Amino acid sequence: KDADGFHTQNAGRLFLGEECSAACTPSGIIELIKSTGVSIEGKHAVIIGRSNIVGKPLAMLLLQNNATVTICHSKTKNIKEISKTADILAVAIGSAEFVTADFVKPGAVVIDVGMNRTENGLKGDVKFDEVSKTAGYITPVPGGVGPMTITMLLSNTLKAAEKRYGVK
Repeated sequence: KDADGFHTQNAGRLFLGEECSAACTPSGIIELIKSTGVSIEGKHAVIIGRSNIVGKPLAMLLLQNNATVTICHSKTKNIKEISKTADILAVAIGSAEFVTADFVKPGAVVIDVGMNRTENGLKGDVKFDEVSKTAGYITPVPGGVGPMTITMLLSNTLKAAEKRYGVK
């Protein structure tokens, strides 16, 4: 019944590396990274944001895929320097265009989870026009992580129905 993957049972199972309905946005992010052809294994992943909905579950999924994970947040010192070491940079801090090109290692995979309404329209947490010139891969806002979140919600719903009714 927990298609969102937010219940403590699913969060606990995710933390333990057990089968579960993982949170949809982090699951979608993993699929987006895999779609680039870039292997997660052995990469340094930096997550800017420590929420229970994105940051923490994403860290668990990246660890399960054998990445080395660093979580940064509003109290982290030297966020820019830490971010610049990332092969994979996921930004879910809730601050429009917070990450600029000088945060990004050339060729990095940059995942923008932000959805900030500004007077200039919807903006992500990453300054797309600037960072896209440095990143190897980057997700747009809108149209990047959002559709993958919905896809993973449908996937979790289907898996729950298959488990409940014993069908595939």
